[in-house]
Parts: sequence; structure tokens; C-alpha cells
Amino acid sequence: MINYKELHHTSLSVTDLEKAKQFYRDVLCLTEIERPNFNFPGAWFAIGTQQLHLIVDPLSQTIRNDKTLNSREGHFALRVDNYYDTINWLKKKNIEVLAKPTSQSGFAQLFCTDPDGNLIELNVDQEDL
Repeated sequence: MINYKELHHTSLSVTDLEKAKQFYRDVLCLTEIERPNFNFPGAWFAIGTQQLHLIVDPLSQTIRNDKTLNSREGHFALRVDNYYDTINWLKKKNIEVLAKPTSQSGFAQLFCTDPDGNLIELNVDQEDL
């Protein structure tokens, strides 16, 4: 049996580190944190007590060529404080959003992609709308 404490980090492949850092810092408002001096480029961001690790790998098999918003693609989800403030912020930043406020999941969901097509869900409980 394995007993889990929490999800520690999610790692995503990116092709342009500066463009990806700008997205996660300036659009998703994450804080960049110190990263060990690996022999390959990347960046780490804090998300509460968890982390997001970006790894530059232009040949990655996980980078989506079709960047269409599709909520069934592999993604990670971030819980936000306010659904409407979040959608307004993303639209102000000219980010394409797929809104699913009445999803069967019980979450009011927003989906967007980073510059490499990595799919991100932002959500709140529907009762918090």
C-alpha cells in the first residue's frame, strides 16, 4: 500500500522558456522559485505548497501540435478564488478560454493553453459562483 501526502509538482515540456515563463508569471500570476542548476534549461513556479516545473524539450512527445481547446486532453487543474474575475483577467490578456460553468464535474471550469499548447484548467466549486 502507498500512503500519499500530496501532489508535489507537475512537470510540463516547453519549447521557448522565456515565452513560457512570461505566460505562467504574467498571465497565470504564478511566482517563480529557485531551481537547481540542472544541465538543461527550465523554470520552477510555486502553486501553494505544490510546484510547476517547466522543462525545455522541443522534441518532447507531450507537446500538442493541435492547440485547440479540448477539455478531454491531458491537463492539470488549479483552484481559483473567483470564476468571473479569472475569466475576465484571461480575456483581458487575450487568452482564448473554453468556459464550462455548469460542468457535470461539479466544478465551474475554465480551460486555456500555454504557448506550447499545454492545457490548463482553472476552476471553482459551482456552488461558489
